Parts: sequence; C-alpha cells; structure tokens
Amino acid sequence: MKKIAVFCSASLEIDTKYNKVAREFVRAASLRGYGVVSGGTVKGTMGVISDELVACGGYHKGVIPHFMEQYVYPKLSELVWTDTMAERKTEMRQGTCAVVALPGGVGTLDELIETVALVHLKRYDGKVAVLNHDGFYEPLKRLLDHYLETKMMPLSTREKVIFADSVEELLDRLED
Repeated sequence: MKKIAVFCSASLEIDTKYNKVAREFVRAASLRGYGVVSGGTVKGTMGVISDELVACGGYHKGVIPHFMEQYVYPKLSELVWTDTMAERKTEMRQGTCAVVALPGGVGTLDELIETVALVHLKRYDGKVAVLNHDGFYEPLKRLLDHYLETKMMPLSTREKVIFADSVEELLDRLED
C-alpha cells in the first residue's frame, strides 16, 4: 500500500471549509489506494481526517509522542509512539511516497518546511504537495518563489514542491 504523510491543523477553531476539504482529500486518497499517516490525535483536522478514514474504511497510521497520550484517536489502524516531536516528524515520513500539507498552523508549516529541506538535502525522496485550498498557501508559494528569485533556493528544490488548488489536482500530480 502506498502511504501519504498528512500534515494538518490541530486547532478546533478553524473555518469549517478546511475540515471539509480535509475530509474530501482523505476519502479521495483512500479510494485511490493510499493509506494515510498523520499525527493521530482527536484534535482539530487530525480528528476530522481520522473520523473520515474510519467512515470510508481507509488505513490510518497515527504517530504520537508520549506526552500527547490523552489525545490519541481510538480507532487508528496502527499506532506508533515517539518520545519527541522531532521523532514524530521523522516517523511520519518513514515509508511514505509523499507528504501532503493541508491548511494548518505553525506546526504544519514546521513539518512542511523541514520536509522541503530534507528533499533539498536528498534525505527524503517522496513528493511534497501543498493543498492550496481557497488560496490558503499563496503567501508561502510567493515566499518560496522569492527564495528562488534571490538564489536562496535552487530551481531543482522549488520544482519539487507541488501546489495544487483542488483535491483532484493534488492527487493527479502525485501520480505523475
């Protein structure tokens, strides 16, 4: 089974449109044969995608540091414990063919940027995709383009970060 690491929000206060598109993404990914690896908690969008994966019978591996034990989603297909957030990020990427960032906060941004750095260093060979739903990631897209224009990032790295405006476009580009 192909697996995708999904980075997303843990906030309970975000606009519902982001959780709606997260549900749409994991259902569509599951129907295309992808398993999902996430932070595995009940919080925010992580809980939403967990519920959707249970509803559609999809595979869901959760990776959780011990200090977040009280937030573990109870119906994961597989649960992996880590000691730190850094170990969590590494474990989430392990064995995946892609990393997908859904709209999220600073934790999601941290996970995404670290993955881009690992791609640049040739330490992660999966694809990196960003679901730019409703233009959420336009500022990041402009920043990465600025890095390219100022020679702070090579074209070879920038080209590996896929920005897609819809679920279907994102999944199609993962399969290119």
